[in-house]
Amino acid sequence: MTSYKTYLTVDESNQIIVSNLPFKPGQKVEVRIEVVDENKQPLVKELQNLFKEIQALPSSKNITEEEIVAEIEAYRQQNQ
Repeated sequence: MTSYKTYLTVDESNQIIVSNLPFKPGQKVEVRIEVVDENKQPLVKELQNLFKEIQALPSSKNITEEEIVAEIEAYRQQNQ
């Protein structure tokens, strides 16, 4: 499935107009509308940076997939 993302702002008439789409006339598309909470964008970026830092740690390179799964399962059992 090909996807296309653009950001628009709802105007005073409570409408958005999507133009210059990269699709052929008559092509069926699915339209989804999602509100972007601009206040959360800095937090998302901060979290992404934290993940990159953690993944770059030397100790992170030796963790196996099985250890990750076991850790998640142990956490879930503690918090039931």
